Amino acid sequence: MVKTTFEDLNGKVCVITGGGGVIGKALAMGLGAMGVKTALLDLNKELAEKVATEVSAETGAVSIGVQANVLDKVSLEAAKLIINDQLGSIDLLINGAGGNSPKATSAAEFLTEDLKTDLDKTFYGLDIAGFEFVFNLNFMGTILPTMILTKDMLQHGGVVLNVSSMSAFRPLTKVPAYSAAKASINSITEWLSVHLAPAGIRVNAIAPGFFLTNQNRFLLTDELTGNLTARGHKIISNTPMGRFGEVEELQGTVNYLMSDLSKFVTGIVIPVDGGFNAFSGV
Repeated sequence: MVKTTFEDLNGKVCVITGGGGVIGKALAMGLGAMGVKTALLDLNKELAEKVATEVSAETGAVSIGVQANVLDKVSLEAAKLIINDQLGSIDLLINGAGGNSPKATSAAEFLTEDLKTDLDKTFYGLDIAGFEFVFNLNFMGTILPTMILTKDMLQHGGVVLNVSSMSAFRPLTKVPAYSAAKASINSITEWLSVHLAPAGIRVNAIAPGFFLTNQNRFLLTDELTGNLTARGHKIISNTPMGRFGEVEELQGTVNYLMSDLSKFVTGIVIPVDGGFNAFSGV
């Protein structure tokens, strides 16, 4: 008989990198409601522990906060020891750590004629260290945790979920580093899905549309008034559903991809975007 519930998730152990963030917390809540034990990894240990406490209180599922740097192998190995000791073998991994930086964001959308004498506002004025930081955080911050935290799955199979972006499909103006890094997530998702399939490890990704998070708020809303910026208005006008997403609206897709309901699904990237990617603008 084909299963039509998420009951297989109950009791499994899921690690979520970037677990202290807005999206990480929402995904932990959604999985916790299914009985999944979660380990929330974050650079900020106090934040990770605070969010884990909230997840446990609301869902009744075990959740722990663990300090870890997704760009440091030793840090991840130490985190894995804690997770194995407190929760057991790792079954599921969500690579949620990522984000953009103002240092890798151009002030101008286009290199117009008048900006040829003011290149600091264009691609030519980007801080290369900021560009490198964004690429490392998003791409290497997915590669390294996958290398370290999926080794338990070699014994019993498992699921990896990467977090891509709309920028992976249609590079957005102003954010070249973020767009390139997220495009690389789509590619490595497909590559890993093929490489790990014989080991019983599925690898998929979600591509969220526009959700207000700490990483993009400065681009989409005015920090003083809270009103939408011109860029925010442009995004809403190109989203057929006419609004930003609520982070809880990612939970259904994530739970599906993590569960046996999708056990013949691997190597895909699912947009959760209110129709943004499908809309031509006309």
